[in-house]
This record gives sequence, structure tokens and C-alpha cells, in this order.
Amino acid sequence: MNARAQDFDVEALYPRVSRVIPPIEWSACIPDIEAILRLKRERDAVVLAHNYMTPEIYHCVADVVGDSLALAKAAAKIEARVVVMAGVHFMAETAKLMNPEKVVLIPDTRAGCSLATSISADDVRALRRRHPGVPIVAYVNTTAAVKAEVDICCTSANARAVVESLGAPRVVMLPDKFLAANVAKTTDVEIISWDGACEVHEGFSASDVRELRSVYPDAVVLAHPECPPEVVAAADFAGSTAQMSAFIAERRPPRALLLTECSMGDNIAGEHPEVAFLRPCGLCPHMKRITLPAIRRALETMTTAIEIDPAVATRARRAVERMTAL
Repeated sequence: MNARAQDFDVEALYPRVSRVIPPIEWSACIPDIEAILRLKRERDAVVLAHNYMTPEIYHCVADVVGDSLALAKAAAKIEARVVVMAGVHFMAETAKLMNPEKVVLIPDTRAGCSLATSISADDVRALRRRHPGVPIVAYVNTTAAVKAEVDICCTSANARAVVESLGAPRVVMLPDKFLAANVAKTTDVEIISWDGACEVHEGFSASDVRELRSVYPDAVVLAHPECPPEVVAAADFAGSTAQMSAFIAERRPPRALLLTECSMGDNIAGEHPEVAFLRPCGLCPHMKRITLPAIRRALETMTTAIEIDPAVATRARRAVERMTAL
């Protein structure tokens, strides 16, 4: 575990975010950061933060950061008694699946996901009837109830590997139609998709890329696989948030354009001051419900704890473990 925040006093943390948080805003963050660091020690708690968290969370109070796959794997190894998920609801559910005996807190229960709400367990059962014998892969951006009805989960980082691991000529992939379409272009497996989409990534267009290239011809364009296929085709690189970060760290382009959630660019910018980042980004309203005050309140009141029906949890955990075992 990377206990990053606990190794520093609060003032020592500011250089991590100074490129994206001005001093006057930083001063307002200090009381909450101090309280969260103290409460983590008192509660024997860790904070897991997705790459879309704002910089003051990502760089200053998180113990583990990463994309959905990294957080799912990290959740299985946590030794602390309490886990605070700085992410959306399905991520907190996944952490609970991997740690049924621990307390998993979501700082704001309204932090949902347009993909997770686009499909239900009943929908998956109907797909089974419509496509008997065809394996079903669920993106981790789904509820525990949906995960319980599928064969295996995937993330944007490992979607193709998961699909091909099943050894089937046809696979149902849900709920993101764009992720499914982008995977279909890279594999011989026939992909049957669901009509879901991320409200952030579906807003990007190929014309956006062309317009930005006309202004910044030297920019390297990176797109998330939840973007429409024509956007991915127009980009120089497509990958999960972790893969985008690794690409920047390895290539260190002079200028980079990230087609993803806004805070992703802020967080990478803090780690790579030598790269000029353009941010024609989309803001996820659900992720932004998770704030420093919300994390502090969660640790002070130990709310809200994630609970999953044991019968559902057992089946959903199996789908997640099959993914992390690959």
C-alpha cells in the first residue's frame, strides 16, 4: 500500500498540487486535510481514490490511487479496518465485495454513474434468455446486482484480454456501447453490446479532435475507450486512465491533449510539470460529489457504510475475482 499522505505534514504536500491549486484555495483545504489525516490514524482507515478525484484528494489524502482495475486489485490486499472510497458508488461496492469483513464507506451516496444506472439485473437475465450459452462480460461500472448475473468483469484496461480469455466466438459485453465497439475493432470475437454510455466520454467528437489539432498541431491526443469509436480513431493513443498516465510518463510529449474527465488532466499535470496539458475535458458530476469535507464527514460519522446482500455478493465477487486473476 502506498501510504502517501500519512508520510508528510500538510504544508509539505502543497508542492504536489501547486500547479493546479492556487495558494488561496489551498489554505481552505488545510483544515480538512489535517482532520482527514488524523482521522485515518484514529479509525485505522485508508482512502482509495480514483484518477478522477480532484488533486487535493488524489495527491494529499489518498493512500491508494488508480483506475478501476488498480483499485479493485488494491481493495483485495487492504489490511486496515476501514476503507473510504473516493470514487463513485459501484467502486465502493467493488471494494466491499473484495473486503466483506471490513467497513467500506462512500462519502456521498449520490455519487452514481450513468453506465451503472443504464442496466439492471433483470436486463442481464433477459440477455441470457436472448443469447443462450453466450458468455456475458460486465464492465466494472455496474452495480453488484448486475455483476452477480454475469460471467466475468472487465475494465477499460483489460477489456480485450477478458473477452478473449473466454474462448468463445461471441460475447455479450455491457453496458458501455462505445467500449464494446472499440474492443470489437481489436478482436475477432463477435461483440454483442448494450446501449449504455458514459455521460462524460460520449460528449467528445472527432470534430473536436480535428479542431484542436488545427490549433495545436504538435499535441499528442489521448482518448479513453469510453469515447465514441471515431474519437478513438482520431486519437494518437487510446487507453484506460492508468494507461494514459503510463503513456505520458514514458513518452513525455511536449504537449498532450486528454479526452477524459477534467481532474485526470490536473492529476497528471501535477506529476509531469515538463508536459503542457490541454484540457478540453468533461466534468463528471458524480465524481465531484466526493469532496474533502465529504471524506472528513464520512470518517467522523462512519457513514455511509456499503451493505450488499450476501447471496448477491458471493456471485458478484466471483465475477470480479475472475477478472483480477487474469
